[in-house]
Amino acid sequence: MKAVPVTVDALAADVAERARAAAGAHPARVALDGAPTAGPSVLAEAVLSVLGDAGIPVLHAPADGFYRAASLRLERGRTNPDAYYEDWLDLRALTREVLGPAGPGGTGRVLPSLWDAATDRATRAAYVTLPPHGVLIVSGVFLLGAGLEFDVAVHLMQSDAAVARRLPADLAWTLPAYGRYRDEVMPEYQADLVVRADDPVHPALVTAL
Repeated sequence: MKAVPVTVDALAADVAERARAAAGAHPARVALDGAPTAGPSVLAEAVLSVLGDAGIPVLHAPADGFYRAASLRLERGRTNPDAYYEDWLDLRALTREVLGPAGPGGTGRVLPSLWDAATDRATRAAYVTLPPHGVLIVSGVFLLGAGLEFDVAVHLMQSDAAVARRLPADLAWTLPAYGRYRDEVMPEYQADLVVRADDPVHPALVTAL
């Protein structure tokens, strides 16, 4: 494989165009998958801006708004990388409140967030209804290979060294979880678009030789 440098704006435009092409029968469900250090939420906001400027109804639902309550999330300890990988994201809630309603036969009535992990309380967010030509963006980590249904999947790839270099010191314990995800899921083979994001400001599209 080879990596071709691309600007963040060009990358956002590419993802936005893929999303627009996938929408129609129901809103396009777009995954922006990557460690926080790879900037999936930043890319999400850039794509949101491109689509909004084009008049496309779009909603960003960060995956960390669907983390489990602390009593479940931290049952194996506050710094357990296996728990972070396996237990933090509530896959059923994300499917029930977001991906299912936006999918085939769904109502389009989507909940932007369910739980605030910082306060350990419900967010009480209001439901938003997306039309069939709209776009739903879910950004976060460990989104691929877990049975979640997406119409466009983007994986922001980073080396272990890049993740370790950019992780805040208090989150260094999460590093083994990213290695597990890479080795067990091989997300680059699950995605429609793979982006080398060792430096998120200077991404590169990964293509086959």
